[in-house]
Amino acid sequence: MNILIVEDEELTARKLQRLVLEVEPTAVILGILTSIEDTVAWLQDHPAPDLLLLDIELADGQSFEIFNHVTVQSPVIFTTAYDEFALKAFKVNSIDYLLKPIKAEELSRALNKLNYLKETFLKEPSEIQLSIKKLLSNMAPAPAPVYRERFLIKQGQKMFSLTTKEIAYFYTRNKMSFAKSFEGRDYLVDYTLDEIFGELNPRHFFRLNRQIIASANAIEKVHLYFNSKLKIQLTPAFDEEAIVGREKASDFKTWLGE
Repeated sequence: MNILIVEDEELTARKLQRLVLEVEPTAVILGILTSIEDTVAWLQDHPAPDLLLLDIELADGQSFEIFNHVTVQSPVIFTTAYDEFALKAFKVNSIDYLLKPIKAEELSRALNKLNYLKETFLKEPSEIQLSIKKLLSNMAPAPAPVYRERFLIKQGQKMFSLTTKEIAYFYTRNKMSFAKSFEGRDYLVDYTLDEIFGELNPRHFFRLNRQIIASANAIEKVHLYFNSKLKIQLTPAFDEEAIVGREKASDFKTWLGE
């Protein structure tokens, strides 16, 4: 079995080479590469190896980039320190992995699996590329959420924009929702509190209870209340008690301290 190792830490690469030869004595190590650039160039200029042992974190970036520049016609075993989510993604796409520090029995199991799949991979290189694309899709970070920055307020025949920075808290009364500005003005808002909270940045606003969503900047004081509840003093003042139930008290204190 001809194997190409891609690992930018020299000591780790040497240990991996020794481990491969211990588990698979007939293996031939074609080379040890340390970067995305060198790996792309090597794969473009040489026949496909029987196996790529590919570290994820390289000095010039993540090795996933290699697959954006060259068609990989070899089975791949990733070496990685990724968390369980990433490891599951590798398994779903039928690409094995080795979690550092690498153990002989894990390497042996991975090589046995690849020996079993070898013919399929070599006959259908496009399947490897498809697996990598699926993996990249699964591993790609989710787009940053977009939070509402302003609300359109109607007053009589007029409309204007009220930014979330101007809003101290939202509250509900008589089945209607209102925004209280830091200037102390109340504005009718054409959304339920559930809808409003779903569009607000949770770092800046907290759902105190079913009646109130408060900005962190509107929290003037926090008082301990009976039965492990919290009593919140808001600014501008709210004309009813603003109570955080005991089931939310811990989350509220964590949020306020962020």
